Amino acid sequence: MEEERNQWCFACGPNNPIGLRLTFAEEGDKYVARFTAGPEHQSYDGIVHGGIISTLLDEIMGRYPYVKGEDTVTARLEIRYRRPTPIGRELTITGWVVNRRGRLYEMAGTVALPDGKVTAEGKAMLMVTGK
Repeated sequence: MEEERNQWCFACGPNNPIGLRLTFAEEGDKYVARFTAGPEHQSYDGIVHGGIISTLLDEIMGRYPYVKGEDTVTARLEIRYRRPTPIGRELTITGWVVNRRGRLYEMAGTVALPDGKVTAEGKAMLMVTGK
C-alpha cells in the first residue's frame, strides 16, 4: 500500500505523463535530484520557467522529511532567482535541513548548473501534518 502513495505527484510521480519524474538520492546530510529541462519547460526561449524552478526547489526541500517518514506541507516558500536557468543542461537540485523545531522544518535548497553555478536558491518552512 505504501508504494502506491503519491504515484501522480507532478514532480516525482512515475504515473504522471506530464510530470517531471524526479528521482532522489541521499548524499550525506543532503538530498539530491538531477533534472534536464526541455523546451516544454521554458518561459522565454532557452530559459526554464520560474514556476518549474520553484517546483524543483519545493520538491527537494519537501521530500527530505518525507523519506524520513514524516508527512509535511509547505507552510512558506521563498525563491531567489540568481541567474537564468538554461534548458537542455543537467541541473543538480539539492536540499537540506537548516533547523527543526517541534512540528516545523526549516529547509534550504539550490538549483545548480554542471559547473556548480547556482541559478536559484530556496528557503522553506514545512509543517509536519501526521505520523
